[in-house]
Amino acid sequence: MLALEILDIKDFTSKLFVGNVFDTFCLSEAAFTTFLTCTIDGKLKKDFFDSGQAPDDRSLSLWSEVKPYCYTLIRGRRTPLHFKIVFQLSPKNTEKMLHSSGASLTAEDVFGLFLNCQFEKGRLICTTGTSLKVFSTDRTVDQLWDDLVRRFFRQQKISFEER
Repeated sequence: MLALEILDIKDFTSKLFVGNVFDTFCLSEAAFTTFLTCTIDGKLKKDFFDSGQAPDDRSLSLWSEVKPYCYTLIRGRRTPLHFKIVFQLSPKNTEKMLHSSGASLTAEDVFGLFLNCQFEKGRLICTTGTSLKVFSTDRTVDQLWDDLVRRFFRQQKISFEER
């Protein structure tokens, strides 16, 4: 697990809610606290869609699909008291990461690679997490995911400090 404190919160939240930096991540869950708390479950409800319109290849919504709703929850003069957004790397990108690294585990062995972004009391901390479907003492997947997140943040010019 990796914990990164975001140094420029305004820049990060702009990239998060206005830009497209995180748009291809799946949303596992989110919660926003302003004058009330709103919780969002990222699981797609396929019964809602007309036949043929539901995305067949995924069970979670993309951040790009939910971001406008989330932005309306926090937009305004006052800073939210708290927010937490849990992203999950898509199965396709998980497979790509594992394949390119030569890791012994496959995408079918991985339940999810998570990036938790939590804002509270003026601090924004992003932590990584992995969940496997199989028992393994091998921490290669953890290290690969941590390295990928570091590279992604640097590539997107997100300033951070490791905690």
